[in-house]
Amino acid sequence: MKHLAGRLAALLAVVAVIGLLPRLTRTDPALTILHARYADRPPTPGTLDAIRAETGLDGGPLQLLGDWAAGLPHGDLGTSWVSGQPVAPDAIPALGVSLTLMGASLLVALLTAAALAARTLRRGARHRNVTAGAGTGAAVLAALPEFLIAAVLAAVVAVRLDWLPALGWGTPEQTVLPALAMGVPAGALLGRLLDDALPAAFAEPWARAATAAGLPGHRTARHALRRTLPGLLPQLGLVVVGLTGGAVAVETLYAIPGLGGTALAAALAQDLPVLQACVLLLLLLGTAAGLATRLTARALLGPALDDGALPALVPPAARARRSLITGALLLAALFAAVTLAGLLRDPLHIDAAARLAGPSAAHPFGTDSLGRDILARLGHGAARTALTALAVSAATLLLGLVLGAAGAGALTETANALPAILTGLVVAGIAGPGPWSAAAAVTAVAWAPLAAHTAALYTQERAAPHLAAARVLGAGRLHLLRRHLLPGVLPPVARHAALRIPAIALALASLGFLGLGTEPPAPEWGRMLSENLPYAERAPWSVLAPATALAVLGALAALTTAAVRGRGTRKTAAERGRGTRKHPA
Repeated sequence: MKHLAGRLAALLAVVAVIGLLPRLTRTDPALTILHARYADRPPTPGTLDAIRAETGLDGGPLQLLGDWAAGLPHGDLGTSWVSGQPVAPDAIPALGVSLTLMGASLLVALLTAAALAARTLRRGARHRNVTAGAGTGAAVLAALPEFLIAAVLAAVVAVRLDWLPALGWGTPEQTVLPALAMGVPAGALLGRLLDDALPAAFAEPWARAATAAGLPGHRTARHALRRTLPGLLPQLGLVVVGLTGGAVAVETLYAIPGLGGTALAAALAQDLPVLQACVLLLLLLGTAAGLATRLTARALLGPALDDGALPALVPPAARARRSLITGALLLAALFAAVTLAGLLRDPLHIDAAARLAGPSAAHPFGTDSLGRDILARLGHGAARTALTALAVSAATLLLGLVLGAAGAGALTETANALPAILTGLVVAGIAGPGPWSAAAAVTAVAWAPLAAHTAALYTQERAAPHLAAARVLGAGRLHLLRRHLLPGVLPPVARHAALRIPAIALALASLGFLGLGTEPPAPEWGRMLSENLPYAERAPWSVLAPATALAVLGALAALTTAAVRGRGTRKTAAERGRGTRKHPA
Protein backbone atom coordinates (compact mmCIF):
# COMPACT_ATOMS: atom_id res chain seq x y z
CA MET A 1 0.00 0.00 0.00
CA LYS A 2 2.88 2.34 0.82
CA HIS A 3 4.47 1.72 -2.58
CA LEU A 4 1.18 2.35 -4.40
CA ALA A 5 0.67 5.62 -2.52
CA GLY A 6 4.15 6.84 -3.47
CA ARG A 7 3.62 6.01 -7.12
CA LEU A 8 0.22 7.69 -7.16
CA ALA A 9 1.68 10.85 -5.61
CA ALA A 10 4.49 10.96 -8.20
CA LEU A 11 1.98 10.42 -11.02
CA LEU A 12 -0.27 13.25 -9.84
CA ALA A 13 2.70 15.59 -9.42
CA VAL A 14 3.89 15.04 -13.00
CA VAL A 15 0.40 15.47 -14.46
CA ALA A 16 -0.01 18.68 -12.43
CA VAL A 17 3.28 20.07 -13.76
CA ILE A 18 2.14 19.36 -17.31
CA GLY A 19 -1.16 21.06 -16.57
CA LEU A 20 0.75 24.15 -15.46
CA LEU A 21 3.02 24.05 -18.52
CA PRO A 22 1.62 27.22 -20.16
CA ARG A 23 2.21 29.23 -16.99
CA LEU A 24 5.67 27.73 -16.46
CA THR A 25 6.68 28.44 -20.07
CA ARG A 26 4.98 31.85 -20.09
CA THR A 27 2.93 31.10 -23.22
CA ASP A 28 -0.71 31.84 -23.97
CA PRO A 29 -2.61 28.63 -24.80
CA ALA A 30 -5.39 30.64 -26.42
CA LEU A 31 -2.92 32.00 -28.96
CA THR A 32 -1.68 28.47 -29.70
CA ILE A 33 -5.24 27.24 -30.22
CA LEU A 34 -6.01 30.19 -32.49
CA HIS A 35 -3.02 29.46 -34.71
CA ALA A 36 -3.90 25.75 -34.86
CA ARG A 37 -7.61 26.13 -35.60
CA TYR A 38 -7.97 29.47 -37.34
CA ALA A 39 -4.68 30.36 -38.99
CA ASP A 40 -6.28 33.23 -40.97
CA ARG A 41 -7.84 35.03 -37.98
CA PRO A 42 -6.00 37.90 -36.31
CA PRO A 43 -5.28 37.46 -32.58
CA THR A 44 -7.66 40.13 -31.34
CA PRO A 45 -8.55 40.30 -27.63
CA GLY A 46 -12.15 39.38 -28.39
CA THR A 47 -11.17 36.30 -30.37
CA LEU A 48 -8.76 35.15 -27.66
CA ASP A 49 -11.40 35.68 -24.95
CA ALA A 50 -13.89 33.60 -26.93
CA ILE A 51 -11.38 30.76 -27.22
CA ARG A 52 -10.65 30.91 -23.48
CA ALA A 53 -14.36 30.70 -22.68
CA GLU A 54 -14.88 27.79 -25.10
CA THR A 55 -11.98 25.71 -23.72
CA GLY A 56 -12.32 26.67 -20.05
CA LEU A 57 -9.03 28.56 -19.98
CA ASP A 58 -10.73 31.57 -18.40
CA GLY A 59 -11.03 29.66 -15.12
CA GLY A 60 -7.27 29.42 -14.57
CA PRO A 61 -4.87 26.47 -14.75
CA LEU A 62 -5.90 24.90 -11.44
CA GLN A 63 -9.57 24.79 -12.36
CA LEU A 64 -8.69 23.47 -15.80
CA LEU A 65 -6.59 20.72 -14.24
CA GLY A 66 -9.36 19.87 -11.78
CA ASP A 67 -11.96 19.62 -14.56
CA TRP A 68 -9.66 17.33 -16.53
CA ALA A 69 -9.01 15.10 -13.50
CA ALA A 70 -12.75 14.93 -12.72
CA GLY A 71 -13.42 13.30 -16.07
CA LEU A 72 -10.82 10.54 -15.63
CA PRO A 73 -13.02 8.17 -13.54
CA HIS A 74 -15.56 8.24 -16.41
CA GLY A 75 -12.93 7.48 -19.05
CA ASP A 76 -12.92 11.07 -20.31
CA LEU A 77 -9.35 12.15 -21.13
CA GLY A 78 -10.41 15.64 -22.17
CA THR A 79 -10.85 17.43 -25.48
CA SER A 80 -8.01 18.36 -27.79
CA TRP A 81 -7.35 22.08 -27.98
CA VAL A 82 -6.10 21.78 -31.55
CA SER A 83 -8.69 19.50 -33.18
CA GLY A 84 -11.58 20.08 -30.80
CA GLN A 85 -12.20 16.31 -30.67
CA PRO A 86 -12.18 14.00 -27.62
CA VAL A 87 -8.72 12.73 -26.74
CA ALA A 88 -9.55 9.16 -25.74
CA PRO A 89 -10.50 7.84 -29.23
CA ASP A 90 -7.01 8.80 -30.45
CA ALA A 91 -4.89 8.17 -27.34
CA ILE A 92 -6.14 4.65 -26.56
CA PRO A 93 -5.51 3.28 -30.08
CA ALA A 94 -2.09 4.98 -30.05
CA LEU A 95 -1.32 3.15 -26.82
CA GLY A 96 -2.41 -0.13 -28.42
CA VAL A 97 -0.08 0.48 -31.37
CA SER A 98 2.83 1.32 -29.07
CA LEU A 99 2.20 -1.76 -26.91
CA THR A 100 2.16 -3.99 -29.99
CA LEU A 101 5.40 -2.47 -31.24
CA MET A 102 6.85 -2.76 -27.74
CA GLY A 103 5.98 -6.46 -27.57
CA ALA A 104 7.70 -7.18 -30.88
CA SER A 105 10.71 -5.05 -29.93
CA LEU A 106 10.94 -6.73 -26.53
CA LEU A 107 11.04 -10.13 -28.21
CA VAL A 108 13.94 -8.95 -30.40
CA ALA A 109 15.65 -7.48 -27.33
CA LEU A 110 15.38 -10.72 -25.36
CA LEU A 111 16.70 -12.77 -28.27
CA THR A 112 19.61 -10.33 -28.69
CA ALA A 113 20.40 -10.46 -24.98
CA ALA A 114 20.29 -14.26 -25.01
CA ALA A 115 22.65 -14.38 -28.00
CA LEU A 116 25.15 -12.05 -26.33
CA ALA A 117 25.13 -14.01 -23.06
CA ALA A 118 25.08 -17.46 -24.72
CA ARG A 119 28.86 -17.93 -24.63
CA THR A 120 29.05 -17.25 -20.89
CA LEU A 121 26.08 -19.52 -20.18
CA ARG A 122 27.56 -22.27 -22.33
CA ARG A 123 30.91 -22.12 -20.57
CA GLY A 124 29.21 -22.11 -17.17
CA ALA A 125 27.05 -25.09 -18.15
CA ARG A 126 30.20 -26.97 -19.14
CA HIS A 127 31.76 -26.10 -15.75
CA ARG A 128 34.58 -24.12 -17.29
CA ASN A 129 36.23 -20.96 -16.05
CA VAL A 130 33.66 -18.23 -16.76
CA THR A 131 34.42 -14.62 -17.67
CA ALA A 132 32.21 -12.02 -19.30
CA GLY A 133 32.62 -12.05 -23.06
CA ALA A 134 29.97 -9.76 -24.58
CA GLY A 135 31.45 -6.43 -23.52
CA THR A 136 32.76 -4.71 -26.64
CA GLY A 137 30.27 -6.15 -29.13
CA ALA A 138 27.32 -5.33 -26.87
CA ALA A 139 28.65 -1.82 -26.27
CA VAL A 140 28.89 -1.16 -30.02
CA LEU A 141 25.36 -2.45 -30.62
CA ALA A 142 23.97 -0.46 -27.69
CA ALA A 143 25.67 2.69 -29.01
CA LEU A 144 23.99 2.48 -32.43
CA PRO A 145 21.19 5.08 -32.69
CA GLU A 146 17.74 3.60 -33.13
CA PHE A 147 16.85 6.06 -35.88
CA LEU A 148 20.07 5.20 -37.74
CA ILE A 149 19.31 1.46 -37.61
CA ALA A 150 15.75 2.25 -38.70
CA ALA A 151 16.96 4.37 -41.63
CA VAL A 152 19.49 1.76 -42.79
CA LEU A 153 16.92 -1.05 -42.58
CA ALA A 154 14.36 1.01 -44.46
CA ALA A 155 16.84 1.94 -47.20
CA VAL A 156 18.39 -1.51 -47.65
CA VAL A 157 15.75 -4.09 -46.71
CA ALA A 158 12.63 -2.17 -47.76
CA VAL A 159 13.76 0.02 -50.68
CA ARG A 160 16.68 -1.78 -52.32
CA LEU A 161 15.74 -5.41 -51.64
CA ASP A 162 11.96 -4.85 -51.43
CA TRP A 163 11.61 -7.58 -48.82
CA LEU A 164 9.48 -5.68 -46.31
CA PRO A 165 7.33 -2.51 -46.36
CA ALA A 166 9.10 0.74 -45.43
CA LEU A 167 6.08 2.66 -44.13
CA GLY A 168 2.74 2.12 -42.48
CA TRP A 169 1.24 0.02 -39.73
CA GLY A 170 -1.32 -2.73 -39.45
CA THR A 171 0.27 -5.92 -40.78
CA PRO A 172 2.86 -8.23 -39.21
CA GLU A 173 5.32 -7.42 -42.02
CA GLN A 174 5.20 -3.73 -41.09
CA THR A 175 6.26 -4.59 -37.52
CA VAL A 176 9.54 -6.31 -38.36
CA LEU A 177 11.82 -3.40 -39.27
CA PRO A 178 10.82 -1.02 -36.45
CA ALA A 179 11.01 -3.89 -33.96
CA LEU A 180 14.56 -4.68 -35.09
CA ALA A 181 15.58 -1.01 -34.95
CA MET A 182 14.34 -0.64 -31.36
CA GLY A 183 15.01 -4.13 -30.05
CA VAL A 184 18.67 -4.58 -31.00
CA PRO A 185 20.11 -1.65 -28.94
CA ALA A 186 17.86 -2.46 -25.99
CA GLY A 187 18.81 -6.14 -26.15
CA ALA A 188 22.50 -5.26 -26.36
CA LEU A 189 22.20 -3.31 -23.13
CA LEU A 190 20.34 -6.13 -21.36
CA GLY A 191 22.75 -8.72 -22.73
CA ARG A 192 25.77 -6.75 -21.53
CA LEU A 193 24.34 -6.44 -18.01
CA LEU A 194 23.41 -10.14 -17.89
CA ASP A 195 26.81 -11.22 -19.20
CA ASP A 196 28.44 -8.97 -16.61
CA ALA A 197 26.56 -10.65 -13.72
CA LEU A 198 26.72 -14.32 -14.75
CA PRO A 199 30.40 -15.01 -13.84
CA ALA A 200 29.71 -14.11 -10.22
CA ALA A 201 26.80 -16.57 -10.10
CA PHE A 202 28.84 -19.42 -11.59
CA ALA A 203 31.63 -18.71 -9.06
CA GLU A 204 29.37 -19.26 -6.02
CA PRO A 205 29.76 -22.38 -3.82
CA TRP A 206 26.47 -23.91 -4.98
CA ALA A 207 27.75 -23.95 -8.58
CA ARG A 208 30.95 -25.70 -7.55
CA ALA A 209 28.93 -28.17 -5.51
CA ALA A 210 26.66 -28.80 -8.50
CA THR A 211 29.72 -29.53 -10.63
CA ALA A 212 31.11 -31.94 -8.04
CA ALA A 213 27.76 -33.73 -7.76
CA GLY A 214 27.48 -34.16 -11.53
CA LEU A 215 24.42 -31.93 -11.96
CA PRO A 216 23.55 -31.50 -15.66
CA GLY A 217 24.98 -28.34 -17.15
CA HIS A 218 21.64 -26.97 -18.35
CA ARG A 219 20.29 -27.05 -14.78
CA THR A 220 23.34 -25.20 -13.50
CA ALA A 221 22.86 -22.56 -16.19
CA ARG A 222 19.17 -22.25 -15.33
CA HIS A 223 19.94 -21.72 -11.64
CA ALA A 224 22.60 -19.14 -12.56
CA LEU A 225 20.00 -17.25 -14.55
CA ARG A 226 17.60 -17.36 -11.63
CA ARG A 227 20.37 -16.03 -9.37
CA THR A 228 21.19 -13.05 -11.61
CA LEU A 229 17.78 -12.11 -13.02
CA PRO A 230 16.43 -10.35 -9.87
CA GLY A 231 19.12 -7.71 -10.24
CA LEU A 232 18.22 -7.18 -13.91
CA LEU A 233 14.43 -7.36 -13.83
CA PRO A 234 14.05 -3.66 -12.96
CA GLN A 235 16.03 -2.89 -16.12
CA LEU A 236 13.62 -5.04 -18.10
CA GLY A 237 10.69 -3.07 -16.69
CA LEU A 238 12.37 0.19 -17.64
CA VAL A 239 13.07 -1.14 -21.15
CA VAL A 240 9.37 -2.00 -21.54
CA VAL A 241 8.36 1.59 -20.80
CA GLY A 242 11.21 3.04 -22.85
CA LEU A 243 10.23 0.99 -25.90
CA THR A 244 6.67 2.29 -25.55
CA GLY A 245 7.10 6.02 -25.00
CA GLY A 246 10.64 6.59 -26.26
CA ALA A 247 10.15 5.36 -29.83
CA VAL A 248 9.51 8.83 -31.22
CA ALA A 249 12.16 8.75 -33.97
CA VAL A 250 11.30 5.22 -35.15
CA GLU A 251 7.57 5.93 -35.13
CA THR A 252 8.14 9.07 -37.16
CA LEU A 253 10.41 7.38 -39.70
CA TYR A 254 8.05 4.46 -40.32
CA ALA A 255 4.83 6.56 -40.04
CA ILE A 256 3.59 4.57 -37.03
CA PRO A 257 0.71 6.21 -35.10
CA GLY A 258 2.11 5.40 -31.67
CA LEU A 259 1.94 7.07 -28.29
CA GLY A 260 5.47 8.52 -28.30
CA GLY A 261 4.95 10.45 -31.52
CA THR A 262 1.52 11.57 -30.35
CA ALA A 263 2.98 12.94 -27.10
CA LEU A 264 5.77 14.79 -28.91
CA ALA A 265 3.36 16.35 -31.44
CA ALA A 266 1.07 17.44 -28.61
CA ALA A 267 3.97 18.95 -26.68
CA LEU A 268 5.20 20.90 -29.68
CA ALA A 269 1.66 22.18 -30.37
CA GLN A 270 0.98 22.97 -26.66
CA ASP A 271 -2.08 20.67 -26.87
CA LEU A 272 -2.14 20.01 -23.13
CA PRO A 273 -5.15 17.63 -22.90
CA VAL A 274 -3.53 15.25 -25.42
CA LEU A 275 -0.14 15.59 -23.75
CA GLN A 276 -1.61 14.93 -20.29
CA ALA A 277 -3.42 11.84 -21.54
CA CYS A 278 -0.28 10.41 -23.19
CA VAL A 279 1.87 11.04 -20.12
CA LEU A 280 -0.78 9.57 -17.83
CA LEU A 281 -0.90 6.38 -19.91
CA LEU A 282 2.91 6.13 -19.92
CA LEU A 283 3.08 6.65 -16.15
CA LEU A 284 0.43 4.00 -15.53
CA LEU A 285 2.38 1.61 -17.73
CA GLY A 286 5.58 2.43 -15.84
CA THR A 287 3.88 1.81 -12.51
CA ALA A 288 2.48 -1.53 -13.66
CA ALA A 289 5.85 -2.65 -15.09
CA GLY A 290 7.66 -1.58 -11.92
CA LEU A 291 5.31 -3.47 -9.63
CA ALA A 292 5.41 -6.57 -11.85
CA THR A 293 9.22 -6.69 -11.89
CA ARG A 294 9.37 -6.06 -8.14
CA LEU A 295 7.01 -8.95 -7.37
CA THR A 296 8.80 -11.25 -9.83
CA ALA A 297 12.19 -10.45 -8.30
CA ARG A 298 10.94 -11.27 -4.81
CA ALA A 299 9.45 -14.54 -6.05
CA LEU A 300 12.76 -15.53 -7.64
CA LEU A 301 14.80 -14.70 -4.54
CA GLY A 302 12.42 -16.47 -2.18
CA PRO A 303 12.71 -16.28 1.63
CA ALA A 304 16.48 -15.73 1.52
CA LEU A 305 15.88 -12.02 0.96
CA ASP A 306 13.92 -11.61 4.19
CA ASP A 307 16.05 -14.03 6.21
CA GLY A 308 19.33 -12.27 5.43
CA ALA A 309 20.71 -15.47 3.92
CA LEU A 310 21.40 -14.27 0.38
CA PRO A 311 25.13 -14.44 -0.45
CA ALA A 312 26.62 -11.40 -2.16
CA LEU A 313 27.50 -11.80 -5.81
CA VAL A 314 31.30 -11.48 -6.00
CA PRO A 315 32.93 -11.69 -9.45
CA PRO A 316 35.68 -14.29 -9.72
CA ALA A 317 39.25 -13.03 -9.53
CA ALA A 318 40.60 -12.34 -13.00
CA ARG A 319 43.45 -10.39 -14.49
CA ALA A 320 42.89 -7.92 -17.27
CA ARG A 321 43.79 -9.51 -20.57
CA ARG A 322 46.61 -7.74 -22.34
CA SER A 323 44.45 -7.60 -25.46
CA LEU A 324 41.83 -5.53 -23.60
CA ILE A 325 44.39 -3.03 -22.40
CA THR A 326 46.03 -2.86 -25.82
CA GLY A 327 42.66 -2.46 -27.53
CA ALA A 328 41.60 0.33 -25.18
CA LEU A 329 44.90 2.18 -25.71
CA LEU A 330 44.75 1.82 -29.51
CA LEU A 331 41.13 2.93 -29.64
CA ALA A 332 41.86 5.90 -27.38
CA ALA A 333 44.85 6.87 -29.55
CA LEU A 334 42.73 6.64 -32.72
CA PHE A 335 39.99 8.71 -31.10
CA ALA A 336 42.48 11.36 -30.01
CA ALA A 337 44.18 11.44 -33.43
CA VAL A 338 40.93 11.97 -35.30
CA THR A 339 39.85 14.63 -32.82
CA LEU A 340 43.17 16.48 -33.11
CA ALA A 341 43.10 16.32 -36.92
CA GLY A 342 39.59 17.73 -36.92
CA LEU A 343 40.47 20.53 -34.51
CA LEU A 344 43.07 21.80 -36.99
CA ARG A 345 40.32 22.43 -39.57
CA ASP A 346 37.49 24.97 -39.79
CA PRO A 347 34.13 23.28 -39.01
CA LEU A 348 32.06 26.23 -40.29
CA HIS A 349 33.71 26.81 -43.66
CA ILE A 350 31.26 26.14 -46.50
CA ASP A 351 32.50 24.99 -49.90
CA ALA A 352 29.41 25.10 -52.10
CA ALA A 353 31.27 23.43 -54.96
CA ALA A 354 32.05 20.37 -52.80
CA ARG A 355 28.61 19.55 -51.42
CA LEU A 356 28.35 15.86 -50.47
CA ALA A 357 31.84 15.25 -51.85
CA GLY A 358 33.37 11.86 -51.13
CA PRO A 359 36.50 11.24 -49.07
CA SER A 360 39.59 12.78 -50.66
CA ALA A 361 42.94 14.29 -49.73
CA ALA A 362 41.27 17.67 -49.18
CA HIS A 363 38.41 16.17 -47.17
CA PRO A 364 39.49 12.79 -45.68
CA PHE A 365 35.97 12.04 -44.37
CA GLY A 366 34.08 13.85 -47.16
CA THR A 367 31.71 16.80 -46.81
CA ASP A 368 28.11 17.26 -45.72
CA SER A 369 25.10 18.68 -47.54
CA LEU A 370 26.39 22.23 -47.17
CA GLY A 371 29.95 21.46 -48.20
CA ARG A 372 31.40 21.57 -44.68
CA ASP A 373 34.32 19.27 -43.84
CA ILE A 374 33.06 16.27 -41.86
CA LEU A 375 36.43 15.61 -40.21
CA ALA A 376 36.49 19.18 -38.90
CA ARG A 377 32.97 18.94 -37.52
CA LEU A 378 33.73 15.53 -36.04
CA GLY A 379 36.82 16.81 -34.24
CA HIS A 380 35.23 20.02 -32.96
CA GLY A 381 32.13 18.10 -31.92
CA ALA A 382 34.12 15.57 -29.90
CA ALA A 383 34.60 17.87 -26.93
CA ARG A 384 31.06 19.20 -27.15
CA THR A 385 29.49 15.75 -27.45
CA ALA A 386 31.77 13.37 -25.57
CA LEU A 387 32.71 15.63 -22.66
CA THR A 388 29.13 16.77 -22.10
CA ALA A 389 27.96 13.17 -22.23
CA LEU A 390 30.65 12.18 -19.72
CA ALA A 391 29.63 14.98 -17.36
CA VAL A 392 25.95 14.06 -17.60
CA SER A 393 26.82 10.38 -17.11
CA ALA A 394 28.77 11.20 -13.95
CA ALA A 395 25.82 13.21 -12.62
CA THR A 396 23.35 10.43 -13.43
CA LEU A 397 25.62 7.86 -11.79
CA LEU A 398 25.71 9.89 -8.59
CA LEU A 399 21.95 10.47 -8.63
CA GLY A 400 21.30 6.82 -9.44
CA LEU A 401 23.44 5.58 -6.56
CA VAL A 402 21.91 7.97 -4.02
CA LEU A 403 18.27 7.63 -5.05
CA GLY A 404 18.56 3.90 -5.68
CA ALA A 405 19.99 3.28 -2.23
CA ALA A 406 17.29 5.53 -0.76
CA GLY A 407 14.58 3.35 -2.31
CA ALA A 408 12.98 6.02 -4.52
CA GLY A 409 11.15 3.44 -6.61
CA ALA A 410 8.13 5.61 -7.39
CA LEU A 411 10.33 8.49 -8.53
CA THR A 412 12.46 6.13 -10.61
CA GLU A 413 9.50 4.68 -12.50
CA THR A 414 8.04 8.16 -13.05
CA ALA A 415 11.30 9.58 -14.41
CA ASN A 416 11.78 6.59 -16.73
CA ALA A 417 8.28 6.95 -18.17
CA LEU A 418 9.00 10.51 -19.34
CA PRO A 419 10.78 10.73 -22.70
CA ALA A 420 13.87 12.95 -22.60
CA ILE A 421 12.47 15.04 -25.46
CA LEU A 422 9.31 15.84 -23.47
CA THR A 423 11.36 16.74 -20.39
CA GLY A 424 13.56 18.91 -22.61
CA LEU A 425 10.55 20.86 -23.81
CA VAL A 426 9.50 21.57 -20.22
CA VAL A 427 12.98 22.53 -19.05
CA ALA A 428 13.66 24.66 -22.13
CA GLY A 429 10.33 26.40 -21.70
CA ILE A 430 11.18 27.30 -18.10
CA ALA A 431 14.91 28.08 -18.37
CA GLY A 432 15.20 28.82 -22.09
CA PRO A 433 16.89 26.71 -24.77
CA GLY A 434 20.62 26.06 -24.59
CA PRO A 435 23.21 23.38 -23.84
CA TRP A 436 22.68 23.65 -20.09
CA SER A 437 18.93 23.15 -20.46
CA ALA A 438 19.49 20.07 -22.62
CA ALA A 439 21.98 18.65 -20.11
CA ALA A 440 19.57 19.28 -17.23
CA ALA A 441 16.69 17.65 -19.13
CA VAL A 442 18.65 14.50 -19.94
CA THR A 443 20.03 14.29 -16.40
CA ALA A 444 16.49 14.58 -15.03
CA VAL A 445 15.48 11.26 -16.61
CA ALA A 446 18.68 9.36 -17.43
CA TRP A 447 19.44 8.48 -13.81
CA ALA A 448 16.38 6.20 -13.56
CA PRO A 449 17.92 2.98 -15.02
CA LEU A 450 20.99 3.39 -12.80
CA ALA A 451 18.80 3.94 -9.74
CA ALA A 452 16.78 0.81 -10.54
CA HIS A 453 19.99 -1.21 -10.94
CA THR A 454 21.36 0.23 -7.69
CA ALA A 455 18.17 -0.52 -5.77
CA ALA A 456 18.09 -4.15 -6.94
CA LEU A 457 21.75 -4.78 -6.07
CA TYR A 458 21.52 -2.83 -2.81
CA THR A 459 18.56 -4.94 -1.66
CA GLN A 460 20.48 -8.15 -2.32
CA GLU A 461 23.67 -6.88 -0.69
CA ARG A 462 21.77 -5.94 2.47
CA ALA A 463 20.50 -9.53 2.71
CA ALA A 464 24.01 -11.02 2.63
CA PRO A 465 25.03 -13.05 5.72
CA HIS A 466 28.40 -11.34 6.06
CA LEU A 467 26.58 -8.05 6.68
CA ALA A 468 24.88 -9.49 9.78
CA ALA A 469 28.23 -10.81 10.96
CA ALA A 470 29.79 -7.37 10.55
CA ARG A 471 26.99 -5.80 12.61
CA VAL A 472 27.58 -8.33 15.39
CA LEU A 473 31.25 -7.33 15.41
CA GLY A 474 30.24 -3.72 15.95
CA ALA A 475 30.44 -2.25 12.45
CA GLY A 476 28.74 1.10 12.05
CA ARG A 477 26.68 2.35 9.12
CA LEU A 478 29.58 4.13 7.44
CA HIS A 479 31.81 1.06 7.69
CA LEU A 480 29.07 -1.19 6.31
CA LEU A 481 28.46 1.17 3.44
CA ARG A 482 32.13 1.64 2.57
CA ARG A 483 33.42 -1.92 3.05
CA HIS A 484 30.41 -4.13 2.32
CA LEU A 485 27.62 -2.43 0.37
CA LEU A 486 29.42 -0.12 -2.05
CA PRO A 487 32.00 -2.72 -3.24
CA GLY A 488 29.13 -4.93 -4.36
CA VAL A 489 26.96 -2.17 -5.89
CA LEU A 490 29.31 0.45 -7.33
CA PRO A 491 31.35 -1.57 -9.90
CA PRO A 492 28.42 -3.06 -11.90
CA VAL A 493 26.44 0.21 -11.76
CA ALA A 494 29.50 2.18 -12.91
CA ARG A 495 29.95 -0.21 -15.85
CA HIS A 496 26.25 0.24 -16.61
CA ALA A 497 26.69 4.02 -16.58
CA ALA A 498 29.66 3.75 -18.97
CA LEU A 499 27.55 1.67 -21.35
CA ARG A 500 24.94 4.44 -21.52
CA ILE A 501 27.35 7.25 -22.48
CA PRO A 502 26.60 7.05 -26.24
CA ALA A 503 22.85 6.98 -25.55
CA ILE A 504 23.19 10.13 -23.43
CA ALA A 505 25.15 11.79 -26.23
CA LEU A 506 22.31 10.96 -28.63
CA ALA A 507 19.66 12.26 -26.22
CA LEU A 508 21.55 15.54 -25.94
CA ALA A 509 21.85 15.72 -29.71
CA SER A 510 18.16 15.03 -30.30
CA LEU A 511 17.26 17.97 -28.08
CA GLY A 512 19.70 20.14 -29.99
CA PHE A 513 18.08 19.08 -33.26
CA LEU A 514 14.71 20.29 -31.94
CA GLY A 515 16.25 23.66 -31.07
CA LEU A 516 16.32 22.96 -27.33
CA GLY A 517 20.06 22.44 -26.91
CA THR A 518 23.16 23.59 -28.76
CA GLU A 519 22.06 25.75 -31.67
CA PRO A 520 23.32 25.37 -35.24
CA PRO A 521 25.76 25.68 -36.86
CA ALA A 522 27.74 24.40 -33.85
CA PRO A 523 29.11 20.89 -34.60
CA GLU A 524 27.65 18.00 -32.64
CA TRP A 525 27.65 14.31 -33.53
CA GLY A 526 23.95 13.74 -33.06
CA ARG A 527 23.10 16.87 -35.02
CA MET A 528 25.43 15.64 -37.80
CA LEU A 529 23.46 12.39 -37.91
CA SER A 530 20.11 14.15 -38.05
CA GLU A 531 21.21 16.70 -40.64
CA ASN A 532 22.79 14.17 -42.99
CA LEU A 533 20.33 11.29 -42.61
CA PRO A 534 18.26 12.39 -45.66
CA TYR A 535 21.43 12.06 -47.76
CA ALA A 536 22.50 8.67 -46.37
CA GLU A 537 21.94 6.82 -49.64
CA ARG A 538 23.76 9.40 -51.78
CA ALA A 539 26.55 10.22 -49.31
CA PRO A 540 26.79 7.41 -46.72
CA TRP A 541 30.07 8.80 -45.33
CA SER A 542 28.20 11.81 -43.92
CA VAL A 543 26.22 9.46 -41.64
CA LEU A 544 28.80 6.73 -41.08
CA ALA A 545 31.36 9.15 -39.61
CA PRO A 546 29.31 10.35 -36.60
CA ALA A 547 27.71 6.91 -36.17
CA THR A 548 31.14 5.29 -36.08
CA ALA A 549 32.33 7.92 -33.61
CA LEU A 550 29.46 7.04 -31.25
CA ALA A 551 30.15 3.32 -31.65
CA VAL A 552 33.86 3.91 -30.92
CA LEU A 553 32.88 5.89 -27.83
CA GLY A 554 30.76 2.97 -26.60
CA ALA A 555 33.48 0.41 -27.39
CA LEU A 556 36.12 2.53 -25.66
CA ALA A 557 33.95 2.77 -22.54
CA ALA A 558 33.41 -1.02 -22.56
CA LEU A 559 37.12 -1.83 -23.06
CA THR A 560 38.20 0.62 -20.38
CA THR A 561 35.74 -0.69 -17.78
CA ALA A 562 36.67 -4.30 -18.65
CA ALA A 563 40.39 -3.55 -18.22
CA VAL A 564 39.80 -1.73 -14.93
CA ARG A 565 37.55 -4.57 -13.73
CA GLY A 566 40.23 -7.16 -14.46
CA ARG A 567 42.86 -5.22 -12.55
CA GLY A 568 40.62 -4.53 -9.58
CA THR A 569 38.55 -7.69 -9.09
CA ARG A 570 40.99 -9.54 -6.86
CA LYS A 571 41.54 -6.53 -4.64
CA THR A 572 37.82 -5.93 -4.24
CA ALA A 573 37.12 -9.53 -3.27
CA ALA A 574 39.97 -9.51 -0.76
CA GLU A 575 38.80 -6.29 0.84
CA ARG A 576 35.30 -7.64 1.29
CA GLY A 577 36.64 -10.83 2.82
CA ARG A 578 38.77 -8.91 5.32
CA GLY A 579 35.74 -6.82 6.19
CA THR A 580 33.91 -9.87 7.51
CA ARG A 581 36.85 -11.25 9.48
CA LYS A 582 38.40 -8.19 10.98
CA HIS A 583 36.83 -6.21 13.80
CA PRO A 584 36.15 -2.72 12.45
CA ALA A 585 37.99 0.16 14.02
